[in-house]
Amino acid sequence: MTEATVSQSYRKSYDYTRILQWTIIFLSFGLLLLAPLSMLFMEAFKAEDGQYAGFDQVLSYISNPALLSSLSHSINISLWTTALSLIGGLCYAFALARTRIKGKRLLLGAAMLPLFAPTMMHGIALVYLFGRQGIVTNGLFGILPGVDINLYGPVGIVLAETIYTFPQVVLLLYIALRQSDQRLYDAAHTFGIHPIGRLWSITLPSIRMALVSAAMVAFTLSFTDYGAPKLVGGQYNVLATDVYKQVVGQQNFGLGAVAGLLLIAPAIIAFILEQFAARKGSYRLHAKAQPLQIKTHKPRDVIFQVFTWLTAVGIVLLFVMMFIAALTPAWPYTLGFTMDHFTFNSYTGDGLTVFWNSLLLSVCTAVFGTLFAFLFAYWLQNNKGSSVLYRTGHVMSLLPMAVPGLVIGISYVLFFSQPELSIFGWSIPNALYGLYGTMAIMVISTILHFFSVSYMTAKTALSKLDSECVAAARTFGLKKKDTFWHYTVPSCIPAVLEMLMYFFVNSMVTISAAIFLYTPETKTAAISIVSLDDAGNVEAAAAMGLLIVLVNIIVRCIYETVLYLLKNKKGWGKA
Repeated sequence: MTEATVSQSYRKSYDYTRILQWTIIFLSFGLLLLAPLSMLFMEAFKAEDGQYAGFDQVLSYISNPALLSSLSHSINISLWTTALSLIGGLCYAFALARTRIKGKRLLLGAAMLPLFAPTMMHGIALVYLFGRQGIVTNGLFGILPGVDINLYGPVGIVLAETIYTFPQVVLLLYIALRQSDQRLYDAAHTFGIHPIGRLWSITLPSIRMALVSAAMVAFTLSFTDYGAPKLVGGQYNVLATDVYKQVVGQQNFGLGAVAGLLLIAPAIIAFILEQFAARKGSYRLHAKAQPLQIKTHKPRDVIFQVFTWLTAVGIVLLFVMMFIAALTPAWPYTLGFTMDHFTFNSYTGDGLTVFWNSLLLSVCTAVFGTLFAFLFAYWLQNNKGSSVLYRTGHVMSLLPMAVPGLVIGISYVLFFSQPELSIFGWSIPNALYGLYGTMAIMVISTILHFFSVSYMTAKTALSKLDSECVAAARTFGLKKKDTFWHYTVPSCIPAVLEMLMYFFVNSMVTISAAIFLYTPETKTAAISIVSLDDAGNVEAAAAMGLLIVLVNIIVRCIYETVLYLLKNKKGWGKA
């Protein structure tokens, strides 16, 4: 065989590999994300007869005072939530990272508790505290003066959304605040700069990107959340509840699509701004950086100790109210202890089937989502030679972060429920139509919804691998698959476990996309909470939410235990 023949054979193999790689990107993100979103976009510009109507639907939405007020309500709620969660989260994270307060591990765990519960449960806990028959409203059964905060409306939504976004803000800022160079503060102290001056000139600039990310996350999550406004919103409609009413209640997919586009707009803007800010550079630790030394400062430590513990007690109190709601016969009229609410046989008749559905959904999402995200990140990491392919795959992997779950749900209904798809006047069979109404489509939508964070986790872990070890493996003639199984995977086990937990916990609590895709056979526990609350069976709704919380806490404990064993070689060897 001549050299030219070998070169030609290699070129054909290379071409086939590239075709396969582009096919993977097209099938995974083109069909499962871009195609459904294009259906949503087209639906927003269609008339009732299916013909192109230009901006008629948009103008119809804007001219409707009730619908337009929902948009302004959503913006108002999101701005207040962002401000409160950012201020509170920054103070809480600063206390954990930059002070000598006691019980930091316990305080961090308390701050993360809201992640384990659906947002509807935050609403239920607030109702039992500040509702018309709440403990605070009635002054602890008349023992103390009652305080009515007018929960049902913007106050209740902002409180629930702040609780929902608080842990995410704390986690982002806590990680950023832990990374600092002691030499900068020593230099500032030498020049006589006051501690407040150091805060403004060193600390805040060093966490600028984390502050931007935290603000974007808080605004986007509160803008697109459906659960909290549904429980404590009262007559104060927001965009997320409007989407549900238009699509499910009135079957008006046109106005629902317009509302969906409005819903996605802030998320995309936030995503673009965050990416643009990231390109401008951020604070990085120098190789010679010295670890930050936290000195005792009693007035500061006492203030932050009181603040953090009061905040933690408030969060724990919410979960205590969830227990009371689930275990009390009929609050506040019949007090005592009962397990009857855990039968779930009244009103909706769903029983425990929805709970097992949630477990199935979460396990499948965790396993298949982690597998796909890790392999996709690994595949991209080994294809940086093709810049176009790498950038396309990377952008497609981050794009789901900018698409709210409600929008994914609506677009999936529009795309997967059609036996035939009409493209430029041509009708073609929809090969994916069979997925509609199955558990598979709910797993796919959930994986897609939470894919970006897991992909970034895998990408970060893979980027930290020692390139010299990979080069040594090649020198010894080891194949790629052997290096992958014997070095890459074992080195990334902590990241893989984190991805598994992230997918599982979020799948248990999410309702955003699933609320449009479930059937009576695939209904989940989180969706059942909404149904139970609509039926007036708040106690059973609290019981269902409590099951979700307990399962997520158990999964988190298992995750922490396995991580501990991995770090402790003796313990891991005994296991």
